[in-house]
Amino acid sequence: MFKVIRFLFIAAILIALLATAIVYGGLALSLPALSGVSTATTISDTAYLQRDELGTAIIIADNRTDASYALGYAHGQDRFFQMDLLRRNAAGELSELFGDAALSLDESTRFHQFRKRSREIVAMLPAAQKQQLNAYAHGVNDALAQATFPSFEYVVTQAERKPWLPEDSLLAIFSMYLDLQGRSLNRDLTMGALEDSFGEDMVGFVTQPSQYQAALDGSRFPLKKVRIPSLSAEIVTAAMTRDIDDSAVVGSNNWAVGGTLTRDGRAMLSDDMHLGIQVPIIWYRAQLNYKEDGDDRQITGVTLPGAPAVVVGSNGHIAWGFTNGYIDTADWYRLADDDKTALVSESIPTQKGEHKYLLEMSEFGPVKIVNGEKFSLSWVAHQDYAVNLNLLNLETAQTVESAFEVSKETGIPVQNMVVADKDGNIGWQATGAIPDRRKPAQIPLPSVRYDKAWGQQARDVPFIINPKRSMVWTGNSRVVSTKQDARFGNGGYALGARSVQIKQRLFEKDVFDPEDFYRIQLDNEAFFLDRWHRVLLTNLQREPARFNDDITALENWQRCACADSVGYTLVRKYRDTLMDILFAPIETQLAENGLSLGLLERQLEPALWQLVDEKPASWLPAGHADWNRFLTTAYVTMRDDLMVDTTGHVDGSLQALRWGSINTLNVQHPFSRQIPILSKLLDMPKAEAFGDRYMPAVQGKASGASQRLIVQPGDEVNGILTLPGGQSGHPLSPFYRSGFDAYIEQASTPLLPAQPHYQIVFSPAS
Repeated sequence: MFKVIRFLFIAAILIALLATAIVYGGLALSLPALSGVSTATTISDTAYLQRDELGTAIIIADNRTDASYALGYAHGQDRFFQMDLLRRNAAGELSELFGDAALSLDESTRFHQFRKRSREIVAMLPAAQKQQLNAYAHGVNDALAQATFPSFEYVVTQAERKPWLPEDSLLAIFSMYLDLQGRSLNRDLTMGALEDSFGEDMVGFVTQPSQYQAALDGSRFPLKKVRIPSLSAEIVTAAMTRDIDDSAVVGSNNWAVGGTLTRDGRAMLSDDMHLGIQVPIIWYRAQLNYKEDGDDRQITGVTLPGAPAVVVGSNGHIAWGFTNGYIDTADWYRLADDDKTALVSESIPTQKGEHKYLLEMSEFGPVKIVNGEKFSLSWVAHQDYAVNLNLLNLETAQTVESAFEVSKETGIPVQNMVVADKDGNIGWQATGAIPDRRKPAQIPLPSVRYDKAWGQQARDVPFIINPKRSMVWTGNSRVVSTKQDARFGNGGYALGARSVQIKQRLFEKDVFDPEDFYRIQLDNEAFFLDRWHRVLLTNLQREPARFNDDITALENWQRCACADSVGYTLVRKYRDTLMDILFAPIETQLAENGLSLGLLERQLEPALWQLVDEKPASWLPAGHADWNRFLTTAYVTMRDDLMVDTTGHVDGSLQALRWGSINTLNVQHPFSRQIPILSKLLDMPKAEAFGDRYMPAVQGKASGASQRLIVQPGDEVNGILTLPGGQSGHPLSPFYRSGFDAYIEQASTPLLPAQPHYQIVFSPAS
């Protein structure tokens, strides 16, 4: 018997080893060749694709078109599956990869008809831009042709690798529209439902201005005392507590100082864009070297796999960075009975064939039915000017002024673009697709008020060059003046606490080095939560014996989102809990129509604080005798629930609630979420939390700074570009995890590439 067991044990080990060898062997076959010679029919002269130790794509070409080809080849080798997901996500074609589970998502995305719009826009683009898209697509497809064995994602899904089309690059940009603006689209519907159910006073209450304002011109909306609307007992009793924390909202930081505030007279730029972080990461390091009008060009920064442009970076004369703009770029129109609509059949490819989906359209846009009424969406992403390649114009700009001029008609989701130049100048401009309609609305409008100027892109975009203090900053809150706000509207601005903290840090110094900027990027002090800390501590100190350990944790909270801070966790989660409970009556009502206060969550702080401060009787949650008891009970429930979620039981040390453990960064591959056995192979190592939402060091469980850039134009050799992951999407690539450790350790990675280790030579076909 022992021999049999031993035999079976050894056989099981051998089978496991054989299976592992087969898996790794298959993976190895799909690794791209990083060195060699290739012939290309679409380039005009010899071009080179080199890679350094991080896998940075270093492209050397005789012209921009050949550089686009080589960049497409690099993207195709390292990130094709990611690119495929981007185009399918925007086109509503994920079901073909993932089956019927993705069908509802595809139907939701088909609402916007982005595949059709991409084809139409490509046909209208200038010839020079079509040339770049065609060259890029050829590069991608030539890389696919060289890879005879498909990457593991296609083996797992049993899907076909379809060729890259020029229109697919526009779909990749449309996918960014969905990421950056898509979740805000129902904001006006939510405001309208709020007014219908609770009246104008409630809308004014939950959207009142906050103390956290950091517009570049210093303008402020006055902080007037707002009357708290009363709630009926029936509504409070019927309330169901839901999580309305909108931590998935994307954001970013950027700022710049002029040459008078640096040691060498060059302006300095910082940019860190906050997005979801997964494997592979969204950005791709690249340096383009080519000739333009007889001049040598060198552009270094990050690219979006799927598009032939450097998104954020430096060209030696200027450096530029973006944060999401959040001005109002969408309006809903309430359709009248006599407004004509038509049904359009959309065909969604699936693994079983074609799925037909009917989309109702009006002259104002696609139609959605809410509570029995028809509403039509006008969104800037539906306009002809939504997407183009005008971002390429920044590659040849040499001053802040020229950068702003050539980027006024750029077709990207509207961004706060901050630019610095080597002569010491700085500036900010609202850049991207901005509709020219004059009166943005916060609630749905009757269709008779439709503004035909939706069809034109605004040219009177706000900008600032060389302000008095020689500083600019943005953090997704209102940047424009109060007067300009009426012109461009609020599309869901961030609260402003982060922007205020960045401004405060900048005002603390008179001279800046790159290290100073990096410290601001990593600043995790919790100024915003100060008053919530006082509220919680004051309540618990009424019962010192009962809450002795809790009080100790709060007194030692360190006022930061530090990994070892228990007190920070308690304060942060306590505020969230109060928001969920106190706004539950409103959230319950909105949920009946599939809407949520989550779209307004970032602006609820003033109303939440007013409720806790004034303690109105009609808002006291059902089942509580008075406000003080409620505030204490809410804490106990929150703490105990968090303890159970973390440890499995209520009793135990509060040390289990360290912020580092509660907000652990877990960077995963999409496949490992569904197939956990792949986690060790595909995912990055987990890292303790080092940031949070309302501070410059933004970090969540699967989100945060998707890159950290610091650069002075003309001194790129001392620039910093740190990314939370590697260049390649192939788990056996030497570049799969490169750079992740430096990101987690908060170290700085150089902007410029190192000496190349690999080289592919592209020769034009005779």
